[in-house]
Amino acid sequence: MIQRRPTRTIHVGPLAIGGGSPIVVQSMTNTDTRDVAATLAQIERLALAGCEIVRLAVPDEEAARALEPIRERSPLPLIADIHFDHRLALMALDRGVDGLRINPGNIGGEEPVRKVAEAAGRKGVPIRVGVNSGSVHPEILQKFGRPSPEAMVESALAEIALLERLGFNQIKVSLKSSRVLDTVAAYRIMADRSDVPLHLGVTEAGTLISGSVKSALGIGLLLAEGIGDTLRVSLTRDPEDEIRVAYEILRALDIRHRGPEIIACPTCGRCEIDLFSLVEQVERGLSRITKPIRVAVMGCVVNGPGEAREADLGVAGGRGQGILFKNGQVLKKVPESELAEALLKEAALMTEGDRDR
Repeated sequence: MIQRRPTRTIHVGPLAIGGGSPIVVQSMTNTDTRDVAATLAQIERLALAGCEIVRLAVPDEEAARALEPIRERSPLPLIADIHFDHRLALMALDRGVDGLRINPGNIGGEEPVRKVAEAAGRKGVPIRVGVNSGSVHPEILQKFGRPSPEAMVESALAEIALLERLGFNQIKVSLKSSRVLDTVAAYRIMADRSDVPLHLGVTEAGTLISGSVKSALGIGLLLAEGIGDTLRVSLTRDPEDEIRVAYEILRALDIRHRGPEIIACPTCGRCEIDLFSLVEQVERGLSRITKPIRVAVMGCVVNGPGEAREADLGVAGGRGQGILFKNGQVLKKVPESELAEALLKEAALMTEGDRDR
């Protein structure tokens, strides 16, 4: 069993972060925040996918003003992502956001930070100190010569020290690099030097395949060591895909389970059904189920019956047909053309009342 690193507890809206609370899955909208309708529609889709906190870019005053109607209708707590202008952070706080994310070094000197910290403290809103390899304090970058893990940690600690000197301690930290090993090293150092909750991620991870691999390695290594309290998988994709990958990482480490786990063989010359198409149909059909059931979709008689029998639901394919299993028992033989429909029908019965609406 993974032993979680002890941290202080903060709250983002109703959600407890750190202190042994469940690890929280986040994402970020890629709509124009000034487009309230489009942003809310995406937030609602993210909530259906399992997102628990959502971050919004706030590049100007118009975007900051849009936060109020978004906050009124959002099903998720909102984090305002602020750069360069501390007045936008103050506007966001006045419009009811549940958290702020700032980068050290680009929000101004001590006086702007003091104003933000005082306002956030009055409203009970936490601040994430978000250090990316591209946003290290210039003097610290000069000291280390590159945005090394040590440089990122020193930059974060400097910002934490400033906030705490100003009487603010509702802080979480992220230390993201596009280099997986730098990311892992930075979080390990930080975990030894502070009790703040940590938000995990590999920044600019990339496309679906490369980004998922880098995120699974970076985030997964840290979670396996008990490090991390929230996470975001950063992909150059629809943010709903980030949520799917995040839960697969958590599932693989037996930390959190949400939705069906699909077991499917890679296929070989023994496969005598169109398994690719079958798996795609099953995956689409199960996409709104939140219950963590195990579903096996197998293509031949070698490993198929065993895997299907061990799953909650399973199909073991043969020549133009398949055997449908449920809870280890054979239900019936089904023609290939009806396999997806038959499996999804049984899944619906098994998870009735457990679908996202």
